[in-house]
Amino acid sequence: MIEIDRWILPDGFEDVLPERAMNVEYLRRDLLDLYNSWGYDLIIPPMLEYMDSLLVEAGRDLDLLTFRVTDQVSGKMMGIRADITPQVARIDAHSFARDGISRLCYAGTVLHARARDPLSSRAPNSIGVELFGEKSVDADIEAVTLFLESLRLVDISDVCLDLGHVDICRGLLKSAGLKSPLQSEFYDLLQRKAEREIESWIANNVRDSRLARWLSVLPSLVGDSDILQVASSEFSEAPDEVVKAIEQLSRLASSVEDANTSLHFDLSEIPGFHYHTGLVFAGFARGNRKVLGNGGRYDCIGKAFGRNRPATGFAFDLNLLAELSNRKIPSQGAVWCFVGEDELLINEARKLRKAGQRVVQLFEERSSEAMKSCDKQLLNENGRAVVRDL
Repeated sequence: MIEIDRWILPDGFEDVLPERAMNVEYLRRDLLDLYNSWGYDLIIPPMLEYMDSLLVEAGRDLDLLTFRVTDQVSGKMMGIRADITPQVARIDAHSFARDGISRLCYAGTVLHARARDPLSSRAPNSIGVELFGEKSVDADIEAVTLFLESLRLVDISDVCLDLGHVDICRGLLKSAGLKSPLQSEFYDLLQRKAEREIESWIANNVRDSRLARWLSVLPSLVGDSDILQVASSEFSEAPDEVVKAIEQLSRLASSVEDANTSLHFDLSEIPGFHYHTGLVFAGFARGNRKVLGNGGRYDCIGKAFGRNRPATGFAFDLNLLAELSNRKIPSQGAVWCFVGEDELLINEARKLRKAGQRVVQLFEERSSEAMKSCDKQLLNENGRAVVRDL
């Protein structure tokens, strides 16, 4: 019989142990308090839903990330959520439908059937916000501003905000009248920045010389905010949605200037989860390749639920934020005591806990591992309960 190491976890999963778990929990509480202060209402969607709800407008990439199980009650296929945004869109459309603007926030674990990249967890602890019902760029500015506020609260310094707009590439391809398979080919080449292959693809598939020039320049439109002036000049006669997208990026750039944040623009950006429809963004800590969080606009995601509303938002992985945060967990301290059957100490321990103190009870009147985390002791001194510093 083969021996199995039962303590080994699957690739991409880990235990979050006490010190880091406490930091994660502090961050979760503080971030949800921040979102509440901006008017975002907390929701708690279920871990499992029918596949039809989880994969709306999301494309193949989210499909591949989703664990599937069969519902023993209905016999239908269910999925363990790999992304919470479709769930929030369903809630906005039905469970918590409101007229006008709706602001919702959430915190919960998602599961991925495979890691999105070698550095990613397969069980991100996701926290984020979604704003429904406002199509203007002002809503995008609020989302990006709150995204950066979140990183300031977490105390992650020297942040790089990567910004793009999917309407630039999509608007150009739409004017070319290309079918979806050809568009997907071009998207893939753009993501790989395969410039020679892009030039070959354009030569084989685009007959309009002006459109061919616009598409060929896309991969080079990467850099700081100065690149927006270059893009405005290059695309001055491009389709209206392309021009409007560049104007929105310029408005955003002037609205979120932050000494702690550098802005980086990639005008060929087409992120995964194909429900994005406008501005997209992601945050990085300088010198670290992991994405701190990302977000953007996704105006069509509610269509499948019968309520097609403009929407924008973002999400972070709490575990990653806790790992990279410069914040220090408040020193809690603790009191240890051996109460036995001493009613005086039993009652005093109850009072201390009610007042917010951490009180660790020993079961034997001798040294134990629990005492090492304590800086005080509760004693019965001649009929009086006393807390002494150690």
